[in-house]
Amino acid sequence: MTRLTVLQVLPALDGGGVERGTLEVAGELVSRGHRSLVVSAGGRMVKELVNAGSKHIALPIGHKSLLTLRLIPTLRRIIREENISILHARSRLPGWISYLAWDSLGENEKPRFITTVHGLYSVNAYSRIMTKGEKVIAVSDTVKDYILENYPGVDPGIIEVIHRGIDPDLYFPEYRPPDEWLQEWYSRYGELKDKFIVTLPGRITRLKGHEDFLVIIKALIEQGIPIHGLIIGDAHPKKMRYSEELVQKTSRFGIQNHITFTGHRDDLRNIMSTSSVVLSLSHKPEAFGRTVLESLCLGTPVIGYNHGGASEIMAKLFPEGRIPVGDCVEAKEKLIEIYKNHPVPIKKNPYTLSSMLDKTIHLYEKAVGKTN
Repeated sequence: MTRLTVLQVLPALDGGGVERGTLEVAGELVSRGHRSLVVSAGGRMVKELVNAGSKHIALPIGHKSLLTLRLIPTLRRIIREENISILHARSRLPGWISYLAWDSLGENEKPRFITTVHGLYSVNAYSRIMTKGEKVIAVSDTVKDYILENYPGVDPGIIEVIHRGIDPDLYFPEYRPPDEWLQEWYSRYGELKDKFIVTLPGRITRLKGHEDFLVIIKALIEQGIPIHGLIIGDAHPKKMRYSEELVQKTSRFGIQNHITFTGHRDDLRNIMSTSSVVLSLSHKPEAFGRTVLESLCLGTPVIGYNHGGASEIMAKLFPEGRIPVGDCVEAKEKLIEIYKNHPVPIKKNPYTLSSMLDKTIHLYEKAVGKTN
C-alpha cells in the first residue's frame, strides 16, 4: 500500500459538523496506515484528534483579516516539509490560503488539491474558491445542485457527491442513554418528566427558526398537550442580544414554564433519543442536516422545513415530517398527529459513516493515481 499524507485545513476545532467530519476522516486515515495532519486555530476537539493519531498544526487560518495572507508562505513550507500528497480545504478563508500556497508551488511539488463544499454559501467571488479544487466534494445532492446552478463554469465531472454519514453503532432506534445520565438529566431538568418533549437543536441565530419554535409551542399548549420545548445550543457572543430576546418572548407568550434553554451540550445523542420529536426549522436551506439524520436513526421523528439537505434526508427516512417553510400551523398539526399516533421513522439508513469514509479515502487514492 502506498502511504498517503493528507492535510485537512479548516478554521478551528471547536465543534460542529465540519469539524466532526474532519476528525472522522483523520481517524480513518490513521487506521488505514496513512498520515493525517490538520491545520486549524485549535479548539476543544484537538485532544481527540491527536489522541486518535493525527498531527495538529495550530495556525489562525480562519481569522478574517488581511494579515491572514501572511500564512501563505507558512502553509507552503508545511506542504513541502511534510511531503503532503493531498491538500483538503474545508472552508472558504482556509480555502483561499490553501489555494494560494498550493498554486505558488512548482508543478512537481504540488499535492492534489481537494475542496469540500459544506454549506450553501452566499454566491460571490469569495465563495467561488470552494469550487477550485481539482476535485470538489459536495456533501449532498442539494449542494451539487447549488454549485452547478450558481457557478455554471464548474465542470460537473469534478464534483463528487459524498453524503455525510453517521455510525449505526452509535445511532440506532434501540439506543437508550445510561441510567446515570438519565438520573443527572432529570435531576437538573425535572420539568421535562412525563412531558411531550419537542427539541430544537442548533446554535441560536435568527435563521434557525427559534421564533417559529416558540409560536409552535404556544399553539400546542393552547391545545392542551402536555408539551415542553427544549432549545439546545448557545449563541455566539455577538448574538447574545437575540438570545435574550427569545427569553423575553417566552414571558410575553406566557410559556416561560414550558421552555428550557440548555445552552451548549455535548450529549445531543442522549437528548434526542429521549425527545418525543426533533424540529428542523432553519429558514435558510442547510447543506446536509446531520442532526435530522441522527434523530431519525435514533427512532425520534423529525418535523422539518421542506428544503435543503434536511429535506433530502427526510424524503428517504421520514417524508411525512416535511412541511412548507415557515408554516407553523402545519407544524402544529403534524406535532398533534405524532403525539397521538407515535410514528416510527424508516429504519434503514443509507447515509452511513463507513460509506462516507470509504468514498473519501477512495477519492484521495484515485486523486494521486493509486487506484482506479
